[in-house]
Amino acid sequence: MADGARRKSWWLEGNFAPVEQEVEALDLPVEGALPPELSGVFMRTGPNPARAATAHWFLGDGMLHGLRLERGKARWYRNRYVDTKLRKENILPRDPAIFMDKLASTANTNIVRHAGRILALEEAHFPYEVTPELGTVGPIDFDGKLKTALTAHPKICPETGEMLAFGYGFVPPFLVYHRFDAAGRLVQSEEIPVGGPTMIHDFSATRTKVVFMDLPIVFDLEQAMTGGMPYRWSDDYPARLGVMPREGTAKDLQWFSIPSCYVFHPLNAYDEGETVVVDVARYEKMWVKGFDEPARLHRFRLDLPGGRARGETLFDEPIEFPRICDAYAGLKNRFGYAVTTHAGDDAGFKLGTRIVKFDLDRHAVTGAEFGRGRFPGEPVFAAAGYGEDDGFLLTFVFDAGRNASEFVALDAKNLSAGPVARVPLPQRVPFGFHGAWFAD
Repeated sequence: MADGARRKSWWLEGNFAPVEQEVEALDLPVEGALPPELSGVFMRTGPNPARAATAHWFLGDGMLHGLRLERGKARWYRNRYVDTKLRKENILPRDPAIFMDKLASTANTNIVRHAGRILALEEAHFPYEVTPELGTVGPIDFDGKLKTALTAHPKICPETGEMLAFGYGFVPPFLVYHRFDAAGRLVQSEEIPVGGPTMIHDFSATRTKVVFMDLPIVFDLEQAMTGGMPYRWSDDYPARLGVMPREGTAKDLQWFSIPSCYVFHPLNAYDEGETVVVDVARYEKMWVKGFDEPARLHRFRLDLPGGRARGETLFDEPIEFPRICDAYAGLKNRFGYAVTTHAGDDAGFKLGTRIVKFDLDRHAVTGAEFGRGRFPGEPVFAAAGYGEDDGFLLTFVFDAGRNASEFVALDAKNLSAGPVARVPLPQRVPFGFHGAWFAD
């Protein structure tokens, strides 16, 4: 408040604000040269809180933005809402009843492709299937076998084709692990005991194990019933990581106590003998005064025989949305990528103007600087060969000076050289969450 006047919500201002139209443009102009190796669709999802009374950016209706690349051409751009039950029935995302209806998804957080289907995900509900053209097929419950919500961050194993996931909620069971085979069938569901209802946004997986994050963002019924964000920070809830074999049960679970922190997104995890290594974007504290503490790349080493966890901050660069080459998921990786952030306050989340590349073997950081008032999103790796950094980073960039957006491709081997190609877009792309490259 200022002089008694209500400040406009930060998620309705600047490039967090929604766009009003669903548009399409064909055969877009290209600045530079699009890599001819890239044929497929770059797709990104995020909240588009255009309806009144949206309680938070996280609760805005999901909107997909897609760009079709083909033989060095930008064939089309379009944006489309995910046509969820919330939109069809005009249910406000702040209505507490949506947390009991698994079809009432915003579908605004992530998109993955598994077993021939593209899933638009949001962690409190069932996923929605969408098409490569951004159309909506409908909600998916895996032949009635899925009884919980599904995380927005399932892990797809490059070796087995399995999809590993979980669901969490504010009534027991608070956490359930799910394993899907390569054909997309749900083959295992296992209740995981935790200390109470917490927000478990993501987890990690090696080629043999999964790692659960039981951290101190806790469910708050009073906030939920008044239409606000249903979770808050708790100084009293102990932080811990749980390791379990991928085909294991709760009896095989081993918990590790760690200093209080929060993690939205891991970079990767892998086995190193009898140690599990987990790299994450770690916040020391979250939502005490909004996004008041930036995340930094942090490593946990979990000693299985000794039952001890050791942690260290790897780099001081404030980051979010860490990504790797997906072929290295669950294996030891040398490189990681992320977008920089700035320390925020109760005014909201603040992106930076750089995409960085971490060389974990040489402890070095390089990056692409987009300049004052130009803000990239999550860097999505698109492979163009067999080397770990043999490919391109794809993202949307918002130019505040022009109030316009563009698609950008960077050579992952040489970020400092700047974009190899830019595609100006017909309308602004609001800040969002996660994207994917779906190669043909």
